[in-house]
Amino acid sequence: MTPDLLDLLRKVDTPTVCNAIEVVEGKRGFDRFTRGTVLCSDPGAGAIIGVARTAKIAAAAPPDEAPEVIKTRRMDYYRHMATGPRPALAVVEDLDGANAVGAYWGEINTNVHKGFGLAGALTNGVMRDLGDLPVGFPVIAGSIGPSHASVHVREIGTPVTVFGLTIADGELVHADRHGVLVVPQDYVAELGAAITKMQGTEAIVLEAARAPEFDFDMFEAAWAAFEKART
Repeated sequence: MTPDLLDLLRKVDTPTVCNAIEVVEGKRGFDRFTRGTVLCSDPGAGAIIGVARTAKIAAAAPPDEAPEVIKTRRMDYYRHMATGPRPALAVVEDLDGANAVGAYWGEINTNVHKGFGLAGALTNGVMRDLGDLPVGFPVIAGSIGPSHASVHVREIGTPVTVFGLTIADGELVHADRHGVLVVPQDYVAELGAAITKMQGTEAIVLEAARAPEFDFDMFEAAWAAFEKART
């Protein structure tokens, strides 16, 4: 990942990257993206790009392990999040799923993770303290709630599934208010050129559609040029 590509990926939205991956593949059908509607703590923050640091939590019921086990695992979790390649983002599966009630992502945890150098967080679980979250650390979550309930860490560094997407620790992730996708490592070298090509072909239709004199004849010509350019 070059600095220029990293800068480009931060400037474009996740649907753009999704389309660009199909340009790299030369066909439709890429499916490593989230399903359903996500909530974003800061919709205007733009995209976050980074290596996934994964974990699993639960909160609906108190932990059934010894307190010292829970405390040790909690510190192991924070050690995991504080280390590893950067840029990175926390990807945390709430095992309570649709019944998630414990807001792991609030004022304290977001500031701690931002201090560790993480770019943001993705969870199918709960977030809170929306007026007090730090700038520059967007949280993409499944719901909003007032309580941390009995939240505790269950697993660290294992594959997680959020919004129908399975993500392994160390995979490259692009995320924004639309959702999240995994960028296949083999595509990284071609991704910048694919984004540029896709934006150029889309401009053929967009520029025509935005012209004051736009009509069906202009559309037909522009669409023919668009299809020729993208195939």
